[in-house]
Amino acid sequence: MISIIGLGNAASSIAERFKSIKNYKVYLLNSKIERHSKYKRKLQVFDTPEEYEKKIPNLKKFFAEITDRVQVFIVGSSMSSNYSLGVLQQLKNKQIEVFYVKPDSELLTGIPKLMDRVVFSVLQQYARSGLLKSLTVVSNELLENHLGNVPIKKYYDTLNDSIFSTIHYLNFFEHNEPEIGMVSKPLDVCRIRTIGLLNMKTLEEKWLFELDMDRDVCYYMCINREKLENDGELHKKLVDLLKQKPRNAFRKISYAIYETEYDDFGFCVALTNVVQEYV
Repeated sequence: MISIIGLGNAASSIAERFKSIKNYKVYLLNSKIERHSKYKRKLQVFDTPEEYEKKIPNLKKFFAEITDRVQVFIVGSSMSSNYSLGVLQQLKNKQIEVFYVKPDSELLTGIPKLMDRVVFSVLQQYARSGLLKSLTVVSNELLENHLGNVPIKKYYDTLNDSIFSTIHYLNFFEHNEPEIGMVSKPLDVCRIRTIGLLNMKTLEEKWLFELDMDRDVCYYMCINREKLENDGELHKKLVDLLKQKPRNAFRKISYAIYETEYDDFGFCVALTNVVQEYV
């Protein structure tokens, strides 16, 4: 069982999607909640970041039944991101994985831009220090570019659905044995990550954040059952493509292949120990 936390209105919209699967326990903290309940907590709204930092809610009772593994969703530039550091401190005895959804910083100004810069920087330091098991960064701008035509009316629903399904599949892969291959265990210092969508014909990566100096890249490939049973050349083709990827003593490549009833699809995860510059 994994506990999912959506911190803020936008992040809660992503977190709510995990309710459709029984293996998740979903906690929502945002300003739109009308009443407190076992898994919902209303957050106050203030005018300045300083007020948020002074009014961090005590969530000891709210998180009383939270599982040891926790995945926290935070959307950069949202006012509620000011709560994030105080909330994470109250979960410090758990295995915390943070998913930071980064806005288009070129269009940010004033306080939202400052918040995005500060929270992004501090979360990376939390990851490097070991307070976080991992920090995964996803850029809304790059995700939109890769998805293609996204109607304005369906903009956030489309992006949030994609983020949810990608992370759910990565969780699924962790708890299921592949048909072949093995994802290597990354170095403990490599806690800053991003995710990529995979072109299954070329194994070209469409990264959701431009990660500097990736140290470990893992490829997760889901291939249709019929193809797995009948294509005798498939494994060699995929391995040959992987061997063309840049590799050296500081950059490892690993892969795992899973069965699916659907058309082929895949993801990749890149990890590093290097703090990413704010752009």
